[in-house]
Amino acid sequence: MDIDVRGPRFGAAVTALVLAVVLVTGNVWLLAWQTLAFACGAAGGVGRSPYGWLFRKAVRPRLGPPTEFEAPEPPRFAQAVGLVFAVLGLIGFAAGPGWLGLAATGAALAAAFLNAVFGYCLGCEMYLLVRRLTVRAG
Repeated sequence: MDIDVRGPRFGAAVTALVLAVVLVTGNVWLLAWQTLAFACGAAGGVGRSPYGWLFRKAVRPRLGPPTEFEAPEPPRFAQAVGLVFAVLGLIGFAAGPGWLGLAATGAALAAAFLNAVFGYCLGCEMYLLVRRLTVRAG
């Protein structure tokens, strides 16, 4: 079942805000929260993430009906990619090296920003590329 494209973009906007605050403050607990949000999105799809729930309950009822839909698999894969970067960021901030925390969190922030502002999902594009490569190889 396809999903409303506005949901993942809303989640990306909240994610970008959270990750920007993490970079400014170095708050490991906030990054741990974002890691959990990514894990929920990767495990159950973006609709099962905390930001997906917030979009469904608080934002979508105030919007008109969706006009664009997308398959749920690419955004779910993007959540898994975000999870990897968030875990690397947690390792860097909690155990060192600090540059790893900054770089991994910054990379996740850049991807979330691109999706939120321009609707360009790097993780989704990675998913499509992997699919094309595995179909050709198979």
